[in-house]
Amino acid sequence: MVTNMDSTTITQANGVGLGYLPLVIMGLYMLMLLGLGLYGFLKAKGTEEDYYLAGRQQGFIVTTLTIMATFFSSAALLGVPGALYKDGVAFVFFALNLPVSGSAVYVLGSRISRMGRAKGYVTPADMLADYYDGSAMVRLLVALLGFLYVVPYVIIQVRAGGHLANQLFPNVPSLTVFGQSFDAFDIGATVLSLVMMVYILVGGMRSVALADVVQGSLLLSGMLIAGLAVVTAFGGVGGYFGAVSKLPPEALSLPGASGRYTPWSLMTVCTFAALASMIQPAQWMRYYAARSTQTLKRSALIFSTLLPICYLFGVMLVGLGARALYPPTIQDGVLTAHPVVGSFDQAVIAVLRNYGAALFGVAGAAIVAVIMMAILAASMSTADSNLHALSAVLTRDVYDRFIRPKAGQSERTWVGRGVIIAATLLALWLVRVGERNQGFAPLRMIIEMMYVAIAFSCQALPATIDVLFVRRGTRAGAVCGMVAGLVTVLFFTPLPTILLGGGAGESVVSTVDYLKKLFDIGFCGFVVNAAVFVLVSAFTKKPDRKRVSEFARIMRGVHRE
Repeated sequence: MVTNMDSTTITQANGVGLGYLPLVIMGLYMLMLLGLGLYGFLKAKGTEEDYYLAGRQQGFIVTTLTIMATFFSSAALLGVPGALYKDGVAFVFFALNLPVSGSAVYVLGSRISRMGRAKGYVTPADMLADYYDGSAMVRLLVALLGFLYVVPYVIIQVRAGGHLANQLFPNVPSLTVFGQSFDAFDIGATVLSLVMMVYILVGGMRSVALADVVQGSLLLSGMLIAGLAVVTAFGGVGGYFGAVSKLPPEALSLPGASGRYTPWSLMTVCTFAALASMIQPAQWMRYYAARSTQTLKRSALIFSTLLPICYLFGVMLVGLGARALYPPTIQDGVLTAHPVVGSFDQAVIAVLRNYGAALFGVAGAAIVAVIMMAILAASMSTADSNLHALSAVLTRDVYDRFIRPKAGQSERTWVGRGVIIAATLLALWLVRVGERNQGFAPLRMIIEMMYVAIAFSCQALPATIDVLFVRRGTRAGAVCGMVAGLVTVLFFTPLPTILLGGGAGESVVSTVDYLKKLFDIGFCGFVVNAAVFVLVSAFTKKPDRKRVSEFARIMRGVHRE
């Protein structure tokens, strides 16, 4: 039982030096990723479709693991256990978003895949703009929504890589290069970013997807091993659930210790955040890249069963176990993490650091190092997919359509590579400056925007549903709906306070805070978006009938496969 472990044992556990093991494992891991980049380069055919979609020939295993790895970011082993540690069992219901997401792959993904294959689409805007009479405004709005989703996620993953390096190599001396000092955080964030950038540049989607296979496997294994570690720390299943059952009442019921997770909030988050996550650009492009609709349907079934198992028997156990080990406290009326944990999203790190290496015996150091690599893998698997998708969106939907319409495939591919380099370096710069200046406005804004990033993606949902199923909307309806949804979501960011200031800004913030307690942010935008979409569509010109009929004919083919 963990309660019998004295301070000497804990000190020993803290002091079980991982030595050079994490460095060796990380080095091998990075070399393997570079090798996958080389493999992707050797298999490349030099076309834009091959670079962005791997020739639309991804099989069942690769498709399944790349969708999973893209879906679960570093939040899988940091944010989710942290939310469970903070709020208790209320956040367990978050697992409901996993079968909803799997259903989205089955229902939406299979249709998107078939349409993309039939029409040669590469980005989400390709399909949506084409249906609405080739609308340039629809294309730009869909690209903007994708951009607003991708950028915060890339930056947060790079930042997570830096913080993980701090945990793995706390005693690494700083390096000075050209008069600039680089500590463990800087080195970790830089190495992660540069290795990731290289294998995306060299191998495109093929290398990204293969890297996701490795990273997804590490992530799923890490989740389950972390769960085993915390149960073992309590002396077994009985000891674990005995300790959890003694948690305070607010940690064992809705709306959780922070009061955030009301039934309506959980229901809308599990539905609309899940759907939004599965129609963001990187996932959408994975549907196009799948070999067939049957490949996606099989992937959806595995997604809907395997991920809930890893969640319930992995990170859920860690989050609740950490709460029993290190109870948070109330300080000045604010729920605060235990000093040993430091911050809520470090719960899994605290458990592993204090108990993991000692509990697993001889292999303990290696197992802890592998779980740390799983956290790194979760960061990279989301960041690489989103960087690759950002390249496609900015190149095809902006550069090709509005800057250089006559650009050839080779030129567009190289411009896409330039986007990846620029985005990676910008993310690194923002993270490095922000880490040294906690008040750095751009990074603070981006971090706060991350919480509404999924809500931005959700604003493409009404148009997507219309194109795939209903086909009664109009170009004007789609444009007005997305603009209305986008503006609604922006009210949940710091922007109203900045623009309005004073009493008006405070009034908006008060209203928004009230709505946040009731509903998911994306749901609020979706309701406004859908209402405007339906209303405007009722009074504006319908898309070309031949195009509508063509889309309907292609969609009917999904049911026959």
